Amino acid sequence: MFAMGPSCPSQPSLTLLSTPCLKVLTSLSPAFFCTLAHSSCSYTFVLALLATITNDYKELPLASVCVLKLGQLIAGPFAGQLLGQFGAEVIKVEPPKVGYLLHVWRELDVDGKSPWFHSIARNKKSVVFDLRKLEGREYTIQLGVHGPNRPLAPHPGYALVCEAESRFQYINSFPNAQSGGLSGPVLALLQQQNKLKNNLGATGSTVDVSIVESMLNLMEGIIPEFNHKGKMRGPSGSSVTGIMLTNACPYLPSPHAPETPCYIVIGVNGDMIYKRLMDTISHSNLTGLEYLQNHHHVKKQAEIEGAISEWTSQHSAEEVIEMMNRAGVPVGQVVTVKEVVENEQVQAQGAVQEVHVQGSNGDSWNIKMQWTFLLADGVDSKPMWAGPNLGFHTNEVLRNNLGLSIDVVSNLRADGIIG
Repeated sequence: MFAMGPSCPSQPSLTLLSTPCLKVLTSLSPAFFCTLAHSSCSYTFVLALLATITNDYKELPLASVCVLKLGQLIAGPFAGQLLGQFGAEVIKVEPPKVGYLLHVWRELDVDGKSPWFHSIARNKKSVVFDLRKLEGREYTIQLGVHGPNRPLAPHPGYALVCEAESRFQYINSFPNAQSGGLSGPVLALLQQQNKLKNNLGATGSTVDVSIVESMLNLMEGIIPEFNHKGKMRGPSGSSVTGIMLTNACPYLPSPHAPETPCYIVIGVNGDMIYKRLMDTISHSNLTGLEYLQNHHHVKKQAEIEGAISEWTSQHSAEEVIEMMNRAGVPVGQVVTVKEVVENEQVQAQGAVQEVHVQGSNGDSWNIKMQWTFLLADGVDSKPMWAGPNLGFHTNEVLRNNLGLSIDVVSNLRADGIIG
């Protein structure tokens, strides 16, 4: 995520506009949407993308949508990835020379770029503008990590702040330990697909939501629990409070890797499933009237989890999975990334795709990345291309979308406005 506020005009949020020429113009940031305010400049590029949209993927639900993507970290790029995966023309505006930060985050590939970048920038067109120069922007941005019209709108912040403010971070920490964060959700974008496709009129639409509210949507019943019962849910680590069983259990390590941590997840939220599990692990003593339903299980959580973990630790993963499947008890192994890629379910679903990468020095290679879900009938949302080289589409967008002449484009490049 990235900090934003009125003092950061080069990092916009998301707005939906519509004109006879351009159905929707969208600029993105974490998981919330704001409005753009006009300011005069000698050149009008960024939101002058009012040319007819061309898209070779008309059958995709967002094929009529043009996305102007200026956000850098991290949900903004991810939101743009989702939109592009479902057919939107995503124009990624980046600063000169370095691009946005994800180019060089975490592991670096042979071209000096992050494999993560090639994944998260898939299907996006890279255009280089220097938005710090007046000539490089047409719109100033009214935005904030807390939403455009909230009391805290002027203050900068990261998603980490909103996760803390929504109690999401605290709930997902371990007791007596420092909290850790998760990236902001952008599922609201996908939920709007059909509405964007079918209902946008000539006046456009602005969607207003902040990260705090997005995180609150993940917080289950903490508000009514506090309001009606006075209960403040606390951190529970990898388990979920009030539900049995939601934790991972150790299993017998492989003799080939005896020091490797090995965990398996057994789902026994259903009352009948719980009884089948207890019968399978020879703990019928933990059934009966005192163990009939979930609220009974929660009261005896330590006893039950101890019995299950003691049993799983005496069996290999294969043995646990085989016995749970035979008993009709949901089970899953906590696996490595290598095992995820090789998993037959993942392969059958096409959840990992191989995409061609064209390097900046003429070399090329293939890279595997996650496919974007949700799946929709009749929609082929496979990656069209990997994250492009910086500024690869600048000429295309300026010439085709804006209709600028070759001379104008050359002058802009000579002045350092584009790259």
